[in-house]
This record gives sequence, structure tokens and C-alpha cells, in this order.
Amino acid sequence: MTETQVARTRNRASGLDKFFKITERGSTVAREIRGGFVTFFTMAYIIVLNPLILGFAKDADGHYLGGGTAPNLPLIAAATALVAGVMTLLMGVVANYPLALATGLGLNAFLAFSIASQMSWADAMGLIVIEGLVILVLVLTGFRKAVFAAVPAQLKIAISVGIGLFIALIGLVDSGFVRRPDAPPTPVQMGTNGFLAGWPTVVFIVGLLLMIVLYVRRVRGAILISILLTTVLAIIVEAVGNVGAGSAKNPIGWNLNVPKIPDTVAATPHFSLLGHFSLLGSFQSVGIVTAILFIFTLMLADFFDTVGTMTAIGAEAGLLDEDGTPPNTQRILIVDSLAAAAGGAASISSNTSYIESASGVGEGARTGLASVVTGVLFLLATFLAPIVAVIPNEAAVPALVLVGFLMMMQVKSIDWNDMEIAIPAFLTIVLMPFTYSISVGIGAGFVTYVVLKIAKGKARAVHPLLWVVSALFVVYFAINPISQWLGAS
Repeated sequence: MTETQVARTRNRASGLDKFFKITERGSTVAREIRGGFVTFFTMAYIIVLNPLILGFAKDADGHYLGGGTAPNLPLIAAATALVAGVMTLLMGVVANYPLALATGLGLNAFLAFSIASQMSWADAMGLIVIEGLVILVLVLTGFRKAVFAAVPAQLKIAISVGIGLFIALIGLVDSGFVRRPDAPPTPVQMGTNGFLAGWPTVVFIVGLLLMIVLYVRRVRGAILISILLTTVLAIIVEAVGNVGAGSAKNPIGWNLNVPKIPDTVAATPHFSLLGHFSLLGSFQSVGIVTAILFIFTLMLADFFDTVGTMTAIGAEAGLLDEDGTPPNTQRILIVDSLAAAAGGAASISSNTSYIESASGVGEGARTGLASVVTGVLFLLATFLAPIVAVIPNEAAVPALVLVGFLMMMQVKSIDWNDMEIAIPAFLTIVLMPFTYSISVGIGAGFVTYVVLKIAKGKARAVHPLLWVVSALFVVYFAINPISQWLGAS
């Protein structure tokens, strides 16, 4: 290399260092690149998992996402990787923060199981776009502080814990570990008649144990490694045992994909899902009250998770100021809000900040350069979308159980000796998995909290916004008798 080339390289490195403040934050280019890779491998499972959550759900018209008569997992995977890549790049360049974004677990399940079943996919995605835009307005106007103050901190924790249990239940059900009995002495049971049934369930258990062991041993990319290794095991099991697809005649078969070696693992990605959303269609499909409650539920889970995530990442990276505030907070929240809307516009659910970014921080990442690396890797992953059709549900859903556990850990921060908060928190947590609805859990918690404050003569302690939201939830819960009383159809 000539002296001129060396000088140019130093100048580029100096410019990179200055733009991302790498040296100022006590890092190096090598650490940032390594941290970006680790973050990607830690959270790349979402490219596999999001299609499995969204791809097999049907809307109110019985259509799969994309409008087809059969699931199209590669299409969802390509859009998932694309939006994650673009928004993570923006987080790195605009906010200069080591935080990666992708489709939010919990929110995608809520969309698939609670929202899409009541309207078209386009209408459901329109709600996601509105939710992201509402959060953006709250961020730009400073009103987010009022929203944040309206909900008691321990109720916010209960919401996260409840979503964690809900996610874990979905994983256990989709794996076949938990089933609904044909002649129910109980609502649910383990396997068939209380015993494990079928090789696919065994594959799930092996995958779950492997994932837990790798995670406990702090192996980088434990979730992704476990999914890939369990998929290899599933392919072997299918080749040897010819298990076949699950059906009424074969209830112990593979729940979704039948694992087989694919004809190709790479292909030109297709992004036809982009732009398929109806901004206001949901208001006609389910009514104004229900649509508003859906938007608020999405906004609440998305917005508060982001605040907690960026603060946790900043604390681990040593980037918080004396008030516990991360650098460029406003920019971080703006990018995150845009990511939520972008996820809806791309038909792959709300994108949000990932706590898995902490793995990259653990490798030394301190700046947005790490996010740029992670974003580029997500964009490259769009060419590997066809491989998701190979991975069986039983190999991927152990991640839901593990993520559910991680979210459950927050339960220790709830004061269980204070009945005024403990009972609403309890109802929030248990009703999400028991009713298969995140909104029911949140609504029950809010309404109970307000009722208990009234009963204890502390009505003035309830934030005005919480009064309004609780009243909306009362209307939501009673919408059917109210409609009958008014003579509405």
C-alpha cells in the first residue's frame, strides 16, 4: 500500500471515528463491527419466527397475509429482514446508538391472533401505521411524558410480564406440548391424554433444552444456533421416521412446515407486501371504539417497551447521563416511532427496539456503527428468505418460551404487598394468556386499578388520561350488550 493510500485510509477512519464518536465513547472500529455481528446473530431468529407467527394466521375473510389461499413465508421473511435492515441503519446513522430494530414479538402475536381475525390484513396493518404515527406525534410534541406518567410504573411492568406469558403459551401450544383434549376433563393438557405425543414434540423439547443451556452458558447467538441445530435434527427425524404434516388423521405430525432439505436456500427477494395497508379501513370493520382501543393497546406496549429498552442498553454501555437519560434520546424515539409505522406499511407488524442489542454492547459496541453493521446484515439476509419454509414450528417456537421467561423476570419489581397495585397487576398478567388477548389483560388491569382507587378514597390519585382509557375499556368489554340495548346489529 502506498503512502497516499495509507493516508486516505487514515482519513476515512478518522472521519468514521468523528462521525460516530467511536474514540470518544471508548470503543474501536473493530469492536463496533464485532458488536454489530453479534447483535445480528442474536436477534436474526425474528426472520424465521415472524413468518411463522403471521404466516399461518387468517384475517376475517379467511385470507393469509399477502392475500393468497396458502401461506407465503418467504414473502414475509423478506419484508421482515428488509424493514429491520433499513430501520436499524437509520438508528445507527441518525441516532448514533447501538440499538437494533425488528418486528416486535408480542405485538406481532397480538396482530395475528387478536386483530387480523376481526378485519382484513390491510385494515390491521393500517392500525399499526396509525399507532406508529401517534407515537411519533407524542414524541415530537413532548406529550409522551404525560402518557408515560398516566400509567403506574408497576402496571407497565405487569403488561410486559403478561405479554411474556402469552408468548410462552403460544410457543407451548404451537409445539404440541400443550393441547386441547378431545373429551375435556380439563381445558388443556400436556400432549395427548397427559403424555407427550409424537416426534415433533420431542424435537421441540430437545430444542428448548438446547436453547436454555446455550443461553445460560452465555453463548452468543444462542437462539439462532438452537433454531438451526434443532432444524437439522428435525430434518433427520423426518427423513428417518416420515412423520408427515399434522392433520386430523395425523394429529402428531409436524404442526406447520414439514422439515426437508430445500431445493434452494437463496433467491431474489420479493417485496410485494410493501404498501398493502388501509389507513382507516379498521374503523369501518370493527367500529371506532374498538379501533381506538386496538391502537392504544399497540401504542402502550410498543412505546413503553422502547423507553425501557433504550435505557437498559444505555446503562449496560455506560452511556446514560446523571439523570439516567441516553444520548440523542429524541432521535432514538423518532426512529423507533418511524419503525413502528414502517412495519405496518410493509405488512409485517410494528418494528421496535430489541433488548437483544445488549449482546452487541457486551461485545464492546458503543456507537451507531454497530447498528449500521447489523442493518447491512439484515439487508443481506433478504436473499435467504426461502430457507424459512424449511424450519418447522417445533424448532422455532422454543424462542417464544425463552423470550417469555426473560420478560417474566420483571415480575419481581411489582410490590405484591400493595393490594391496590398487586391485584390489577395480577389480572393484567394472567388474563393475557388465559383469554389469548393482550388487550383484555391491559383493560382488566386498568379498570381494576381505577375501581380500587375509588374504593380506597384515592380517586384523585388516578391520572385523568387513565380515567378516559379505563372508560373506553369498559365500553369495549360491554360492547355486545350495549349494542343489543341500542338495537344495533
